[in-house]
Amino acid sequence: MTTLTNTPSQPIAPYMALGLSTVAYGIADRKHIRHNLETIEDVIHAAVSMTNINMPVKVIALAEGALTGFTDEIFDLPHTLAAKELFIDVPGEETEFLGRLAKLYNTYIIVQCKARWPEIMANRFFNTLLVISPAGEVVHKAAKNHLWCRERSCTPHDIYDRWIEHFGSGIDAFYPVLKTDDIGNIGTICCSDGEYPEAVRALAFNGAELVYRPSEAVPMTNFGGSAGGSWMVQNRGHAEFNNLYMLCPNIGPVYLSASSRHPVEISGGNGHIIGYRGEVLSHSAQGANTVISAIIDIEALRQFRAMNLNSNWLKDLRTELFQEMYARPIHPKNLWLERDPLHHNEVDNVYRQNIESLYQRGTWTRPHHQHDGARLMPEGDTGTSPAQWAEIRKMWSDWD
Repeated sequence: MTTLTNTPSQPIAPYMALGLSTVAYGIADRKHIRHNLETIEDVIHAAVSMTNINMPVKVIALAEGALTGFTDEIFDLPHTLAAKELFIDVPGEETEFLGRLAKLYNTYIIVQCKARWPEIMANRFFNTLLVISPAGEVVHKAAKNHLWCRERSCTPHDIYDRWIEHFGSGIDAFYPVLKTDDIGNIGTICCSDGEYPEAVRALAFNGAELVYRPSEAVPMTNFGGSAGGSWMVQNRGHAEFNNLYMLCPNIGPVYLSASSRHPVEISGGNGHIIGYRGEVLSHSAQGANTVISAIIDIEALRQFRAMNLNSNWLKDLRTELFQEMYARPIHPKNLWLERDPLHHNEVDNVYRQNIESLYQRGTWTRPHHQHDGARLMPEGDTGTSPAQWAEIRKMWSDWD
């Protein structure tokens, strides 16, 4: 038996990973996050007590939107207003709250929340992915790189020049991986990131063995006749193509505001965990305060990668064949470096120009007939104004 010098001297014991789908309320102020955190705490206590008799729980993953809901997107708020009033600092009181639970259960907690990064750029928020260690400390921080077209976050690509000044231009600047001795190597992406094969492949090149990809909405989660829709298809493909685990909790029913009487199941449930051959290890059609759980065996994955000559695909990737494919840009970089992020209808025009560019370069063939495409319901180009937001915000008066 040969022990390689670049691997841990001791194998990583199998452990239980959990994904939580929690009911969430949209927030109108950072202080409202506490309400969702209390729900999360209840579900963590229940989930660990149910599952740790099977195997030690070493990873607990929350869904996108679990802390804040999606107020900024739904109401098309000005970006800088949302950055100032709704979202978090890292570290901060929210990570301290979750850190207490991580210490209590001696587990890592993986979480998404929109957060300010003032050290990079003021008056911006990023869809941020965090790992909190069993010591209660933030040990990993990454930003979402690809957005759903109704999301208002800033991405590293939107301030590309500023980002690479701080982090460099390597793939680890955009797709960092947390390497640990007890749970393996953890990569994090979010929702729309996973619509692109390159995102998980980048994490795989950086050593990822378990990838967190929280939350997806309908129709992606209920498209077609199989459970989980195209979201499940994508995550099984990511796992198979890159030989890694995919941990994919989905958000539960979402209340629009504190005064909402009924929630909306925007995600369609279907959280799941996928094994490194693309097999479904855990799946729940239900999304309301629900738990998915699976045993993660990092040592088995490492042996599979080391011993196989057929289906550990990364080993024989012929990289020279693809190196020119991305030489010409499609989506423009630095969109929000010199101006504040625009509202939904204005950003739609950016995507339409991207479509046109693919025709211009000959990538796509135009359809025979030209029809109007997808459009936002009429609400003007300027989104919700601060004055309109002040009126809308009365829906949270009970919490205030």
